[in-house]
Amino acid sequence: MGKHKKVDIRKRRQKLLKEKKKELQINSNQIEKKPLTELDLRLEKETKLYWIRALTGALSALIGRILFGLIGWFLFLWMLVWWFLFPFAVSFLILKYEYDKEEWTWKNIILPGIGIYFFSFMIVGVFLHTILYFIPNFSSILELYL
Repeated sequence: MGKHKKVDIRKRRQKLLKEKKKELQINSNQIEKKPLTELDLRLEKETKLYWIRALTGALSALIGRILFGLIGWFLFLWMLVWWFLFPFAVSFLILKYEYDKEEWTWKNIILPGIGIYFFSFMIVGVFLHTILYFIPNFSSILELYL
């Protein structure tokens, strides 16, 4: 029978772990480089528009109420202007999305994030109006400086 080789289990285990790590890195790189489908690209665009709408709703209420002192119907009209016009500016001027002419409709820009826009606008607008109601003779920041 011959002599048995002495095997260092720690070294062998370290070697196996390194090989396994390399295999996992190769597999993860292959998965990440998979080309995106049209649906994935559209969902990515809509997700960005959704979160931009959430921010836009809160900021438009903040600007309309604090800066310009809008209340009532004027604040409602302010909300509608930002609701319908700003998404087009974001899509075409800021993010520079390119839509296929065959598949493009205005609904692709207007619809993502309608609910979150309205909700964030109402929450911020009502909260600000309630707080500013308790400040005597405050209408807007512009009125203070003009």
